Amino acid sequence: MISRLEGRLVALDGGLAHVSCGPLTYALFVPAADQQRLVSMIDEPVTFSTLHYMEAQGQGSSFIPRLIGFANEEDRSFFELFTTVKGMGNRKALRALALPFRAVAEAIVERDVDLLRSLPEIGKRTAETIVAELDGKVDRFIEIKPPGAAASDAVDAGPRAELARDAIAMLTQLGEPRLNARRLVERVLEVDPTIDSPESVVAAAFRLREAAWGEA
Repeated sequence: MISRLEGRLVALDGGLAHVSCGPLTYALFVPAADQQRLVSMIDEPVTFSTLHYMEAQGQGSSFIPRLIGFANEEDRSFFELFTTVKGMGNRKALRALALPFRAVAEAIVERDVDLLRSLPEIGKRTAETIVAELDGKVDRFIEIKPPGAAASDAVDAGPRAELARDAIAMLTQLGEPRLNARRLVERVLEVDPTIDSPESVVAAAFRLREAAWGEA
């Protein structure tokens, strides 16, 4: 099984990224959301977290090995979860995921069926099925990030993560929607990385929200 691939991106064609690795060139399917980014990386070194699977041909009479390439392991994990939805095969998911995966996860948390319907090949019934089957399963894909962290570096360990989780829990207990609570906490920790208690984070979050309302 191939789980990671490093090489030089030599071409991008029809949703396939061609990666040269020494004497071999691998063809990897890539999600629609990544294709524009990869266009500017032709002839540059690239690293993909990969999903290796067998695609049925001729009504299951034969199988062809396929590779899907993702920007990181988190995206691969989200894709694997997304394809557990009834009727969501790998090829359909690759075309449907035309937005950053975190944005799709946020839409699921918010039960934003209209945004999900805007994705390629996703109709109203499929969007509703995605929300119903993945509700409560995608929170970890939109966890807040530490100040200065890369977009793919989720906070999932350490004292700052515990601080953030406690503050989010307190805000939701006070009636704040979970996604709004997460965004407020993320902003608070970005503005003041020295803050050290969930109570202080919550107080700062309310001040931030009130300030935003005052500007509206």
